[in-house]
Amino acid sequence: MKPKDPSSGIRKEILREWRGCDEVTDLNAGVSAAEKWIRNVLKSIGAGDGLDEELVRSTWKELAGDFIASHTEPVSVRNGHLVLRVTQPAMRFHLEQMKPMLLTRIREQLGEQRIKSVKFTLG
Repeated sequence: MKPKDPSSGIRKEILREWRGCDEVTDLNAGVSAAEKWIRNVLKSIGAGDGLDEELVRSTWKELAGDFIASHTEPVSVRNGHLVLRVTQPAMRFHLEQMKPMLLTRIREQLGEQRIKSVKFTLG
């Protein structure tokens, strides 16, 4: 058995006093993965739908066609509500008339539970 160095006890005591606490035995104690917290924060602000922005844009362009897609733009998906920016009031009126059909097609592509409604905003 190796004899205990008397200065090691003094060294520990000096370091403890200097730090203001004992030396930490487990550096990972109380540490959790950021993924867990980020997911909860995103859900609380309505951004945790798990939809990729590029997927929504490409799906909208495919469903709407070139002409309508050139006058509209997906702005956000929050709590299942897809918001589309429309450039002209006449186009907005036209899209409001097509809303049930558009919603059905969007749900088929992106998922029934992910998109609950479509809203249009002028901009």
